[in-house]
Amino acid sequence: MISSLRGMNDILAEDYERFTYFINTATEVAKKYGFHFIQTPLLEETALFKRSVGESSDIVGKEMYQFIDKGENDVCLRPEGTAGVVRAFVQKKLDKAGGTHRFYYHGPMFRYERPQKGRLRQFHQFGVESFGVDSVYEDASMIMMASDILKALGIGYRLQLNSLGDQNCMPAYRHNLINFIESCEDEICEDCQRRKITNPIRVLDCKNEKCQSLYVNAPKLLDNLCAGCQSDFDKLKIILDQNDIKYEIDTNLVRGLDYYSKTAFEFVSDNIGSQSAITGGGRYDRLVEFLDGKATPAVGFAMGIERLMELIVMPEVKREGYYLGAMDDEAIDIVVGLAHKKRQNEKVNVEYKSKNLKNHLKGADKVNARFCCVIGTNEMNEGTIWVKDLENKTEEIIKMEAF
Repeated sequence: MISSLRGMNDILAEDYERFTYFINTATEVAKKYGFHFIQTPLLEETALFKRSVGESSDIVGKEMYQFIDKGENDVCLRPEGTAGVVRAFVQKKLDKAGGTHRFYYHGPMFRYERPQKGRLRQFHQFGVESFGVDSVYEDASMIMMASDILKALGIGYRLQLNSLGDQNCMPAYRHNLINFIESCEDEICEDCQRRKITNPIRVLDCKNEKCQSLYVNAPKLLDNLCAGCQSDFDKLKIILDQNDIKYEIDTNLVRGLDYYSKTAFEFVSDNIGSQSAITGGGRYDRLVEFLDGKATPAVGFAMGIERLMELIVMPEVKREGYYLGAMDDEAIDIVVGLAHKKRQNEKVNVEYKSKNLKNHLKGADKVNARFCCVIGTNEMNEGTIWVKDLENKTEEIIKMEAF
């Protein structure tokens, strides 16, 4: 027997219902905020992620599904969604068109990492990206949208905030942080020693407990912000306060990707174990420029769908649609014809085998139909159909034309 690859799961039955409910709910909220759908390829040039996500990240360094294709191109399955959206934004010359462009997307991502609960090698994300708005109000709008999605799904959360500064204040902070790292370099892990050279700020995101205990005394980003970044961060907190969005400040929140600046945020849950982040995002004003586009302010977030599945509070399932069946073989063609017409406006399930009434009612229950509709010999002779409303427990016989 051939099985699915490790960390790549099928989505069936109840999981599929939860999955589609999430997509539909998140899409509805994103549209209310003025966002439009974008779909990018699953396969991209490896250089795209090396230049955007950053070679210092674990994603690029350890986790990408990367290979040389038949055309001798260095390609990989996308490990995240933002870089591809930015690539499309630049390729379609939207950066030069000016104005505001807001996109949402959903689909599979791929990372070769150790599978565990809520973390797979093929996983799905829902994300949003906004281009062209250089205002902290857009940052706040992103956070509000993520909050609205989680609330609509019945998912509780804690919101964590930080500011990563920008090119005006980051160099001085980077210098201070490197000095601190060097003061305890003999005690930190190999990954942090490597990050000290490639991207020092990412040591703050290290999951090693000993490292984290050392970084408690590290210089804080929020103590080193320039006037502009400090003003934006203060304003963001005011906007969230005014709109009843509660938050916590996490000075070690740096996000896992190299392209963020200024606002960084994560929504976390206490109900999914140690891997508690369920949504993450922030501002990345320089990424478009990194990918050869015109400098464009941008901000976005992404949600890991599998991480959220067990937290979703599903609405009460109501009966819907029609179940059509025949009690005699001669009536099957009539049932199929009626179903074809009825599907112009309604959801219809058809049973192609003739059965007695009791078994048809069981079949209607199985597909959760609102109406069980059956044709037997009497109905054929009289041009009628027997209809039972399984919600109201009423039944009637009506003309086929009326049905």
